[in-house]
Amino acid sequence: MPDKPRPQIPDPSTADVRRLPARRASFVETFSAFGHRNYRIFFIGQVISLIGTWLQSTAEGWLVYQLSGSSVALGFIRFANMLPFALLALWGGTVADRHPKRSILLCTQVASMLLALLLALLVGIGVIQVWHVAAIGFLLGTVNAFDVPARQAFVVDLVGRDDLDNGIALNSSMFNLARVVGPAVAGVLIGILGMAGCFLLNGLSYLAVIAGYGMLRLPKIEKRHDHPPFRSAIREAGGYILGNGPLRGIMMLVSTFSVFGISFIVLMPVFAKDILGGDAKTFGMLMSFNGGGALIGGLALATFGKRFPRRNILYTGLFGCCAFNIAFALSRSIWLSCPLLLCSGFFMINFLATANTSTQLRSPDALRGRIMGFYSLAFLGLSSVGSLLTGFLASHLGATRTVILGASVCAIVGTLLLRRIIPLPAEPAVAEKPD
Repeated sequence: MPDKPRPQIPDPSTADVRRLPARRASFVETFSAFGHRNYRIFFIGQVISLIGTWLQSTAEGWLVYQLSGSSVALGFIRFANMLPFALLALWGGTVADRHPKRSILLCTQVASMLLALLLALLVGIGVIQVWHVAAIGFLLGTVNAFDVPARQAFVVDLVGRDDLDNGIALNSSMFNLARVVGPAVAGVLIGILGMAGCFLLNGLSYLAVIAGYGMLRLPKIEKRHDHPPFRSAIREAGGYILGNGPLRGIMMLVSTFSVFGISFIVLMPVFAKDILGGDAKTFGMLMSFNGGGALIGGLALATFGKRFPRRNILYTGLFGCCAFNIAFALSRSIWLSCPLLLCSGFFMINFLATANTSTQLRSPDALRGRIMGFYSLAFLGLSSVGSLLTGFLASHLGATRTVILGASVCAIVGTLLLRRIIPLPAEPAVAEKPD
């Protein structure tokens, strides 16, 4: 029986973290991924759908806090949403390596639409309870455990390796454009249409992305039938990550941030209502400023990302986000909190988008879905634990101390990885082109 071929190491021109000589940024360079028709269609559909998703997420957080008045309930809802990633993300990554990604994504979007419409119905007829929100969130998380690895690995099929950096940075900008528009719109629409109207609009927004996936022109891929068993497939991808120092370091950083660094988002309703004395519009404003900073950060990364070493961007993003999260936790003024969240979002997206890009560029094509399954487990799966922990700590320590503690843990782990444990390889200085 012939030996099974080993995964090929990615092309050094893309997998290596060394950068190309810097050049002046241009508008074309910022949006180079838009040169691909498939990516343009994908981007438009995703923007519409993600605005609906953030509309629902904002309204859902406000609904749960109104029903319960409890930070523990907020943490539990996010736990229910994220737990399926911890249980199923590796399976979702394996499925993404074995089946056409577009087919997977069409199925997941239809399922997400039906769940959003169910939530709208329960709120509309006046029977909604916290456990309903948690159950629907768990089902949605199950769907997303298959959607996220496939969608992350799908980007390279839309833009190729040369524009992968730009495609991921623009994806981050797209996601955070929705974070700006969705919460701001939710703050207004909650008072006009009510919670049910917000959930209904989200359900209808999925039609755009479903239509977009149907319009893509993708090359025919020959279906393989020599896939290893599930456990062997997971061991293969896990062994590749363990054997790659930078990937190990990235997974550890992302895991820590997922457990301890996302606490400020989970507790945003508490800051909006109890600490800053606001209402649903205040909540929407805080979320929008954080999303606005991430949008600016994503566009900046798309424009200037190739001018700086990825290692520097990664750690600057992590430490900058931690610093501004601590400052936000100490703020008692809405006019100070908003710009602090803007800066936090800017640095957060630089950290997360760079971690995502570095992971994908170091992943062989045959393993990309499974490796992104591990990444989804680190980023989203472990956030289920972080959300539950955040809600528990906030009920005992208060929201302010909880956010400060989480940011401090992330900064400490980042420092240890930077200096002692698994530092990412340093990159040579980037040469400037002469004028």
